[in-house]
Order: sequence, then structure tokens, then C-alpha cells
Amino acid sequence: MTETILAAPLIATPLAALLASAEPHPGIAAYHGVLTPLELDARTSEIAALATGAAVHDLGWLRRVVVRGEDRFRWLSGMVTNMVNDLPANSGAWNLVLNAQGRIQGDLTVWREEPALELEIVADQYEKLLAHFDRFIIMDDVELAGRDALVETALGLTGPKAGDVLRRMGLPTLSEPLTSTSAEWNGIDLRIRRGYGVLAEHYELWAPVAMVPKLWPCLTTGGASPVGSASLESFRIAEGIPVYGVEIVEKDLAQETSQMRALNFNKGCYLGQEIVERIRSRGNVHKHLRALELDGPLPVAEAELRQEGTPEGQSDGQIRSAAELPIAGATRRFALAMMRGEAELRDKPFTYSSGEAAGTARLLAGSPTF
Repeated sequence: MTETILAAPLIATPLAALLASAEPHPGIAAYHGVLTPLELDARTSEIAALATGAAVHDLGWLRRVVVRGEDRFRWLSGMVTNMVNDLPANSGAWNLVLNAQGRIQGDLTVWREEPALELEIVADQYEKLLAHFDRFIIMDDVELAGRDALVETALGLTGPKAGDVLRRMGLPTLSEPLTSTSAEWNGIDLRIRRGYGVLAEHYELWAPVAMVPKLWPCLTTGGASPVGSASLESFRIAEGIPVYGVEIVEKDLAQETSQMRALNFNKGCYLGQEIVERIRSRGNVHKHLRALELDGPLPVAEAELRQEGTPEGQSDGQIRSAAELPIAGATRRFALAMMRGEAELRDKPFTYSSGEAAGTARLLAGSPTF
């Protein structure tokens, strides 16, 4: 007899639960393994806040895992692609998690906040990565202890003016990405982290769940505009920041993602390192994840990219995600795509189809400006 296993229902984040009592009720949708507000204002207002102002939003899909034990530094360094042992206090590093064949199993951020060593994992990867790690804790003095998502949660503050909002609230700002600090605010103990960003500052404010009804309105009063997950996702794609399960998939090799910020070549041995080092020493991979700007309709994921002269039936790349941003009186479209290396060298425009319509795409040499 075959037993049918039903997936656990998605849980609303603390912010989604709080705003469910607001008028009008914001719609919620699945995002990174939780239910979170989809839209909290007009799309143009949300994008403007992210790109040119300050936006406050949910981060209730993030999970924190404390790594304990005498062997925690040595063990964790052997499991991830970036620095652990020499990570400065109150700082973090983004990592890929590989298998022995060098294929990507997930991603996470390692934080060193004395005396704690923590992992920050997205909810839809949480169970998978903990199970992966558990298989490699054998004779090691290591314990992974997840913090209770019903007790603490994170709100996000994103935008070039995010620091202004923090200063108005009497909170510290951080001058560098992937650094952290703590602060007491109106009787609330906050952990403030600054994440990686390309077009804007990205802050995380970790607080007890019970304090969210107090913190959220103060952030909005301080000048931050509420933003939902749909605009966050579009802005992420415009920044060219890939996530696992969308632009980065299990079949990919580390260097194919073009995310060299996740790799450290001097840290010593780790799972999958042999493949990473072989690629580095013997030559490049034949495809890369690249950021594009589009001129034409919004394509669906997996839309094929072609250059003039490419033989029929062959592809020069495949779009993995695309988004449009209404901003400054116009609509701009961006995509992240896995591109053939030889096609990049030809320096020709790419074409794609979207239904019966067609468009062109160009590689972005740097970050877009708004």
C-alpha cells in the first residue's frame, strides 16, 4: 500500500497575521515557503520606495539556526563555500551549499555574532538543508538549534533612504553590507543586520513577534512605505540578485551562477570543493547566469534567447526569471538568464518570444540606474 504524504500547509508570517485585521485586508500569497502580504500599496508607489526612498516589508520567511559545540567552526567551514573561521565578529558571509559532485543544494548566510555562530536560511530551504547537514554530523561536537519562528521574526527596511528611517527612530545604521549590531529601542531588544544589496541598502530588524505591532507602525511613521512581496521580487530581479530555487537550481555548478561573492578559494577543504577548484584551475564553465534588460513584452520563465545566425533548434540562453518595474513614468523590464559563454563573446543582441510577440535583450555590464 502506498501512503500519500500531504505537504504541510503554509503558515502566515507574524506580519501577515497582524495586517489581516487591517482595513482593507491585504491579499496574502505564498513566498519562500510562507504566506506573506502580496501588495500593500500601488505598484508604482512600492517600486519607487524600493528604488529611490525607503520601504518597510516582511522578512518572516527567514529562519535563524544557532550552531553550537566545540567543533562548530571546523565543521561548518567544511560544509559551505565561503569563510567561516576568519569571519570577523558581527559580520556575515553568503554561502552556497554543495554536494560531493559540486552541485548546489541551497544557499544561506553565516553570521558570527559573539558568542553565537548562526545560519540564516529561507523557510522553503530550512528542512532540506538541516537534513543535509545532519547527515554530516558524525563524531563532531556540533548541535544545530533552530530559533522559534513563533517567538521572533524579522522586518525588512530597504531603499537608498533606509538609513534615514533608522536614524529618525534613534537606531544605529551600518556602513557596510553583511554587518550587524544590536540595539534597545522602546524596551525592545533588536538585532539589526545589513544584507547584501546592489541598488539599495537592505536592513533586517529582528524582534520578538509580540513587538511587531509596535515596531511596524513606527517604521512607517519614520518615513518607510509598506511594500509587498510582489514588488520585492521584481526589485530583486532588477538588482540581479539570484535566489535558490528560481535562478539557481540544483543542477548548477557554483561558477555557473557568476556569484563569486559566495566563494572563498583560501578557506580550506569543504564538501564539493574539488569540483570548484578544478573549474578554477583548468578553465571556465561554458554557461553563466547573467542580468539582462529587455525591450519588449515580459517573457515567461524558460523563454529561449537567440542571436542572429544561431542555427534553428539551438538556444543561446534561457530566461530563468523576469520582472517589470514601473518607475519614473516608464516601465522597464529586467531578467536573469543562463547564457552560453560563446554567445556572450559575440556581442550581439538577443531576441526572445512571448506568445506571438517578440522582444530584444541586452546584457547589463553593470547595475541599472533609476
